[in-house]
Amino acid sequence: MLQMYMILAIVLLIPGPANSESLKLSLRESIAMALGTSHRIKAASSGVQAAQQNAAAVESRYYPGIFLDENFIASDTPTRAFMMKLDQGRFTQDDFQTSTLNHPDPRHDFRTAITAEIPLFVPSTAPARAMAVKEAEKEAAHLDAEQEEVAFQVFRLYLQARTAAAQAAVAGQAVADARENLRLADVRSRAGTGLKSDELRARSHLATLEQRLITANNDLAIARMRLATTIGLGLGSRVETQDEPLAFPLDASEESLMAAARAERRDLRAARTELERTDAAVSLATRAYLPTLGAVAGYEMHGSAPFSADNDSWMAGLSLRWQLFDGFGRSRERGRAAALRTAAGERLRSSQDEVEFQVRESLLRREEMLQRREVARHALADAEEAARLVARRFENALATMVELLDAQTALNQARATLQASEADAALATGAVWHACGIFLKEMR
Repeated sequence: MLQMYMILAIVLLIPGPANSESLKLSLRESIAMALGTSHRIKAASSGVQAAQQNAAAVESRYYPGIFLDENFIASDTPTRAFMMKLDQGRFTQDDFQTSTLNHPDPRHDFRTAITAEIPLFVPSTAPARAMAVKEAEKEAAHLDAEQEEVAFQVFRLYLQARTAAAQAAVAGQAVADARENLRLADVRSRAGTGLKSDELRARSHLATLEQRLITANNDLAIARMRLATTIGLGLGSRVETQDEPLAFPLDASEESLMAAARAERRDLRAARTELERTDAAVSLATRAYLPTLGAVAGYEMHGSAPFSADNDSWMAGLSLRWQLFDGFGRSRERGRAAALRTAAGERLRSSQDEVEFQVRESLLRREEMLQRREVARHALADAEEAARLVARRFENALATMVELLDAQTALNQARATLQASEADAALATGAVWHACGIFLKEMR
């Protein structure tokens, strides 16, 4: 039976086939790679480009519109035939004869025209442009927020992968210790100083730990794949973590962190930008009461062939348009814009309160995790000493197998708890930076 367990252990330690790409990266390398390859960031970047193009398109309303027209018409309708002759400069005295006026011959005309429409005063253009610019700023803030969020997500998953690796190592050590306990039980049983039940209990305990090792190794593989997916690597890729120290001191005071959060949080920046955009929307609705003024100028040619100039002419003019009544539609639109501005202001104040709460909560959680880490370190030292003493007593037949396995289980749990506490403490510091909107700045 012991040989079968040894063979099983060897099989567990043999690596599987290399069917996926594995990349070993440091924490900062992982974050830097994610910023360049993450699909979420690429999507947000495209959103910024779209908003900027929209702002440029709205700004183009300040410029004149220039049009080229080429029209062809053929008719024997008296009025149209008369005007075609007149436009082409082919009118003669004979065209005033009654028979010619009433029954003209069919004629055709090619009209070539270049027209410029120049906006001189369009009250809606300035606030519409301001709204488009603010929308582009919102998208830029969204891009920054996505970069911050992706970087923090990579940070969290990197710590999870490191914890999974540590848990797998702990599970492996637990299996090794269980094998040693089984060996001692077997030796005592052969010498006649131990019980057969102790040997059976040790084997059952070893089987349980081997099952946990299989699960731990699988959790490690999944954590590495999840990290690779978040970074933006190909399907099936894995990222192995490096055994680098992850100590993140936090020297800033709560007041300075609050000030940083108010200045750096992207959601607050987006909320402030949205408030400014609604101000522009109110201005747009108000300016709908004003008139518009435009100029138009054109040059046209008429001829019997395309783009020919049998005769030419020009024209220029001004156009003033003022809507005096629209059924109170503008008034309702202005009221709607004002209500949206009030809503945006309330959302901004709510976001500010939420950000302050998140910063304070993250600081309290960090203090909690640091204290739990210290407790876990002391607990591990005590568990190691307790396991050592019980193992020595068991060797001298002064302790039972149950006591030995209980001590070993407590040691395994203490090891796993410390590994998790180390990662939680590092994650808590990163969570403070994330809550303040300065995670990327601190990690760089």
